[in-house]
Amino acid sequence: MDWTKTNKPHGAILCAMLMVLTALSALTACSVSYSFNGASIDYTKTKTIQIADFPIRSSYVWGPMASIFNNQLKDQYANHTKLTQVKRNGDLKVEGEITRYEQRNKAVSSEGYSAMTELSMTVNVRFTNNVNHAEDFERQFTATASYETTQSLNAVQEELVTQMVKDITDQIFNATVANW
Repeated sequence: MDWTKTNKPHGAILCAMLMVLTALSALTACSVSYSFNGASIDYTKTKTIQIADFPIRSSYVWGPMASIFNNQLKDQYANHTKLTQVKRNGDLKVEGEITRYEQRNKAVSSEGYSAMTELSMTVNVRFTNNVNHAEDFERQFTATASYETTQSLNAVQEELVTQMVKDITDQIFNATVANW
């Protein structure tokens, strides 16, 4: 049996299949990709942002919560926009207060005891856009996190507050400058 004569049709088919696969992979590799930081700001008109410290107005308080929140909120805008943070007369102004911080039972075990506890945090935000007042708003943003009741709140509080603060600052950022 002459190996080269009997496999020529298979070689042609194999070559054609490779060409088709190469063309398909080139098509699938060509995709449109948008790369942006999440902010939709016209920097020709909006150059500054004023972010006030948010005090705690909740009846239940954890001391470090306000500084964790205020630092994360300012970092969010510093890291994801080209806006200059100012103390007064910003083109954008973000202010408000932490209005609620509480925990409640989320799940009960088969023995009738609390199995999961939910921690929640609510922040009231007043946003002023001095370039376009149609975008001004006052709104509340809430985040929750759960932990097993076998753990003490002191053991998990910093981690859970940090998670909730990240969630709330993302919500605020999206509502104010990402137009989502």
